[in-house]
Amino acid sequence: MAAIGLASITFAIAQAQDAPKYSNEFLSIGVGARSLGMGYANVAATNDVTAGYWNPAGLLGVRGDLQVGAMHSEYFAGIAKYDYIAIAKPIDSASVIGFSYIRFGVDDIPNTTELIDNNGNLDYDRITSFSAADNAFLISYARKMKVPGLRMGANAKVIYRSVGPFAKAWGFGLDAGLQYDRGPWRFAAMGRDITGTFNAWSYSLDQRTQDVFAQTNNELPVNGVEVTLPRLVLGVARQFKFGSKVDLLAEVNLENTFDGQRNTLIASSTWSGDPRLGIEVGYARVVYVRAGVNNFQNVTDINDNKTLNFQPNIGVGLKIKSVALDYALTDIGDNSVALYSNVFSLRFDLFKQRTGS
Repeated sequence: MAAIGLASITFAIAQAQDAPKYSNEFLSIGVGARSLGMGYANVAATNDVTAGYWNPAGLLGVRGDLQVGAMHSEYFAGIAKYDYIAIAKPIDSASVIGFSYIRFGVDDIPNTTELIDNNGNLDYDRITSFSAADNAFLISYARKMKVPGLRMGANAKVIYRSVGPFAKAWGFGLDAGLQYDRGPWRFAAMGRDITGTFNAWSYSLDQRTQDVFAQTNNELPVNGVEVTLPRLVLGVARQFKFGSKVDLLAEVNLENTFDGQRNTLIASSTWSGDPRLGIEVGYARVVYVRAGVNNFQNVTDINDNKTLNFQPNIGVGLKIKSVALDYALTDIGDNSVALYSNVFSLRFDLFKQRTGS
């Protein structure tokens, strides 16, 4: 049990010291069951409160005086929990402001560094617990431009990450996005962490915890700064209509990173591209069925045979008047080990009561 508690602390702190290439990865999970069911391909079509995450320019699609969105999902058999809540409010006919909060955390981790007292006896009453959590606060603003069909938006985000009382980090970054409509086509670009997102880590380990780290051959962490490097997501979407009640939305995205070669479908020594594809079929603008694929990777087995893996996603949605309920089933594993996650999200519009003159 002592090993489990210490391993949890060590693993969580080690995450804070990963290479910049993988910094703040909790912000890559995504929000909204609609977007996740479409394989994360949503920077062009997004037009509701979740656009504060995917592409803030899409916030101009918000209807009502206030739109609220929320999501909950669990990973690794419920060990890790991911929660999201956001609001968006039109300021006038040409601009919208939004606020989003994201938390990804593992709670009730046993802290067994005090399990053995000064006399060498096991004392289970000395076991406490802590949480390792990543938090993000996003402030979004979107505005219509003078060019017909062009919208732009930006995010200012504050990051707070903590590992119980042992470590914490504060960070800040900026995102910027645009959408452009031309006939039935919609084009989009989303720059994430365009200035780099900086996380400053500090550690507070008491002498006993430091001694436990030393006795178990774990390195003591030191204060430092990690940087999330910029990435650019390009997208194109098109709406099709079949009769008066059936709609089909299709979107393709390409996420571009510039920090060296990654295990993506398209890769070079300096640039990597990760494609995503998604579709949504709607009936009478009430019932929706979605599917998508993303996370293409070349996987090598123990026999050095390479196979192309990808992440499948499916989802459904129901929209009744101003309330939308969405569900997505995503597989974060591979073809041999399925790790399915159920994602639920809710979105609703609030309207002020109008009184006649």
